[in-house]
Amino acid sequence: MGQGRSGQSSSAEANVSAMLPILPIAVLEEVFANVPAQELVCVCRLVCREWKELVDSSSLWKDRCRREGYEPRNASNPPRNWRQFYFLCKKRRNLLKNPRAEEQFKDWEIVENGGDRWQIEDMSEQHLLPDETVQKYFVTSYHLCLKSQLIDLAKEGYSPKFMDEIQPDIVVTDWYSPRRDCGCVYNVCVELLNQKRKVIQKFSPEPVYFEQWNDMQWQQMRHVFGGYGPGVRFIRFTHGGKDTKFWVGWYGIRVTNSSVEIVLEESNF
Repeated sequence: MGQGRSGQSSSAEANVSAMLPILPIAVLEEVFANVPAQELVCVCRLVCREWKELVDSSSLWKDRCRREGYEPRNASNPPRNWRQFYFLCKKRRNLLKNPRAEEQFKDWEIVENGGDRWQIEDMSEQHLLPDETVQKYFVTSYHLCLKSQLIDLAKEGYSPKFMDEIQPDIVVTDWYSPRRDCGCVYNVCVELLNQKRKVIQKFSPEPVYFEQWNDMQWQQMRHVFGGYGPGVRFIRFTHGGKDTKFWVGWYGIRVTNSSVEIVLEESNF
């Protein structure tokens, strides 16, 4: 009976192929370039053997990346899988919500709220980030202030199977700055967690201290998680700090424009 079903399947595929117009590969590639990527994989790929081979080809996805501006950073080190590279580029975004204080403290869990508590201030024209679209920042007070966000990777579209088999790089960044007239300290901790929210891998560098009368420059923290093994289901991002003079008000570290992104190979971006 198994042979019968196989024969019927082959016959059906042959019938479908016979009904399809015979197009040169170059023309078919041009047609596919205008079909939504998800439909290529979920619909076109299933039509016949020829279409499957074309949808599975590296050249089609490499060309699609080129057309949509998804180019590897290092041309001498191209992606091993152009289709994965395309979909990750398409999906790539900041998984942290409200990273620029545009919605007050929405989506953040306040872990520590010392001194006069967390506050939000406007960016000054004399103290802008390289990205001048960032207009606000979070600022700490004279006792420890920490806030945190938990990212559920499955809810963000990164399945357990994908995270375990591909283990894409996880790129974490944060911007922080002191006030010129007050010393302060910056703290950050990023944890990769399993289904039970136990730590698989952690990035927790030594606190960064600033002396009073500093140059008040924005600095970027950047870390890449790679080769962390299977089991990662959540990412917990925590940052903050305080001032070191114990002055009433908001003279502590300032943070904004934090990000957590999933990429196929960080070196390709």
